[in-house]
Amino acid sequence: MVVLSVQVGGPRAYPWLGRPIVTSIVKHPVAGRVRVHAHHLEGDEQADPNAHGGADKAVHAYAREDLDWWAAELGHPLANGTFGENLTTSGLDLTHAVIGQTWRVGTAVLQVTEPRTPCWKLGFRMGDPGFPRRMAAARRPGVLLRVLEEGALGPGDAVTLERPPAHGITAADITRVYLRESRDLSVIDAAPELAAHWRTWAGHRTVWHEEDERRGRTRPATSEG
Repeated sequence: MVVLSVQVGGPRAYPWLGRPIVTSIVKHPVAGRVRVHAHHLEGDEQADPNAHGGADKAVHAYAREDLDWWAAELGHPLANGTFGENLTTSGLDLTHAVIGQTWRVGTAVLQVTEPRTPCWKLGFRMGDPGFPRRMAAARRPGVLLRVLEEGALGPGDAVTLERPPAHGITAADITRVYLRESRDLSVIDAAPELAAHWRTWAGHRTVWHEEDERRGRTRPATSEG
């Protein structure tokens, strides 16, 4: 289990669908070691800090195995960092990563907080406005992590997994609830390490989500979390 590459980036303006947008989803590889701060990697800055980044979403990881799956689906190779991830990993099943599991990477300690939920910016990155829904349907979300101990990490660092929490709730379990494949919201309360915004979401789930379903609006809106 290893970090193959580390990517960072900052806000830049681009034209998209006839209008200007600002996003940090285009990230670039870092050759050496990178400082890990409480809310971000050194050199990484969010375009919309109200929606992205912060204590519960400081680092985004995506697996090389999932990138290879997408490359086969799309019919062309995908570079590390294509999905805007900070860490491209190998040897880790991120879809079934346990919420709250701790990673030791370099001198930093990270903790899985949630699956990544794709937003329109991923559509821009892939040149396909419909790609976020395609990403959601593939059930290969990658994960977001909080920083428990600041430090430094770099390409080639091993990822050491600590014993997972006993609740066993995975990124896939949260994704199933988010995509309405499961109505069992107990998984959100069962994983205390889950990013805090999910509890707010669950509180609304039985109000506006159920109303959406009653009216036939059964496809979820997406956000990057």
